[in-house]
Amino acid sequence: MNSFTPLTRAAALGAVVVGLGAGSYGIASAASGSESSTTATTPAATTAPAAPQGWGAQRSDETPLTGDTLAKVTAVAKGALPGATIARVETDADGNATYEAHVIKSDGTLATVYVDDSFKLVSVETGGPGGPHGAPPSSSTPQAASIA
Repeated sequence: MNSFTPLTRAAALGAVVVGLGAGSYGIASAASGSESSTTATTPAATTAPAAPQGWGAQRSDETPLTGDTLAKVTAVAKGALPGATIARVETDADGNATYEAHVIKSDGTLATVYVDDSFKLVSVETGGPGGPHGAPPSSSTPQAASIA
């Protein structure tokens, strides 16, 4: 005589289904590399002002700088515009200089710092695309800043 009642069989079947479902989810999560854990993040102490859309885009004919060249051009840009946030540093394809650093000045305005191949300041152009508030970009006179 069978001692399992229909209720017992239903409960056993339900347990098997739940177990298979949980096991399948665990296998799928492991295979996809995802896991369900929480991590705490610490917000940044300060955030840089947001640059206008399109201003921070890398052009295909300019190459991002790395290593010593990046460090030297960044130093010239920060010397020319103390307190500025560097957005990107790259070669200059427009012929204004050898290198350029796109920055956000401490007052939130955009600027491009042009540096020659001797790491001397060529000029600082204020304003992004369309210049400040739609005016054409303006160039300032070079300041005495260079890195040997």
